[in-house]
Amino acid sequence: MSPSLTVGYIGLGLMGKSIARNILKAGFPLLVHNRSRAALDELVAEGAQPADSPKEVAAQVDIVFTNLPDTPDVLKVALGPQGIIEGARPGLVYIDNSTIKPAAARQIAAVLAEKGALSLDAPVSGGDVGARNATLTIMIGGPADALQKTLPIFQAIGNTITHVGESGAGQIAKAANQIMVAAQMVAMAELLVFAQKAGADPRKVVEAIRGGGAQCWTLDVKPPRLFSGNRNPGFKAYMQAKDLSIILETAREYGIPLPSAAVDAQLFNAMLEMGMAELDNSAVLGVLEALAGVHLVEEG
Repeated sequence: MSPSLTVGYIGLGLMGKSIARNILKAGFPLLVHNRSRAALDELVAEGAQPADSPKEVAAQVDIVFTNLPDTPDVLKVALGPQGIIEGARPGLVYIDNSTIKPAAARQIAAVLAEKGALSLDAPVSGGDVGARNATLTIMIGGPADALQKTLPIFQAIGNTITHVGESGAGQIAKAANQIMVAAQMVAMAELLVFAQKAGADPRKVVEAIRGGGAQCWTLDVKPPRLFSGNRNPGFKAYMQAKDLSIILETAREYGIPLPSAAVDAQLFNAMLEMGMAELDNSAVLGVLEALAGVHLVEEG
């Protein structure tokens, strides 16, 4: 695939803007659309072209991406009035970087196929750091020929690219990923509160256990931020709560027991009720702190 082929990106949020920027840096002509102007103007200043609607984007590009907050947003942009469907044509490839219900990804793929367009559900993991550094993990569902056509774009935004299966399989993989992420965040919060209240230095505890069976990405990356008092988002708590809602809805559809994920969902929903929706998902620590009546001692 040649960079001369045009790409569209719709949804320039915390991660979408960085992903779009990396596509632009890779040399692909880029058309962008976003509800708010600030992020759009920023990318236009860097060389992207603006568009007034998803329909306009789809009509002018070879590949169109979306990266939006939730399933209803993606359905509206893909299939609604002035949506991608109205600009779709044979040969267009639609790629969704959002995290949505697998059933919705399959629905969108089926409807766009009626216009001759191919679809890939391609949710990502790696947070804002991965988006900025083009080191995202990308889980892809959909036809292999669509992936082959678009692989150079994926290589410009991520370093682990896995074709999981047919339409919806990428979203199933992302849901599985989020089950593990939520569990790790809650487990880390529990062990920090446990150490603090039981009378051991949480920093020393993390140092002691990080090289053993408890080792994981969360324990490697998050404690230094929390110990410094930094609970600002890499991945916002309300998005984690939304993903857990998708997981539990899908589990109900298939009759899958997920007892741990259900408890994790309650804790992340409590974050939202406690005014912590915009904090990092690791800040679920705050819920456990409130329940235990302690606060993680910060450095300095």
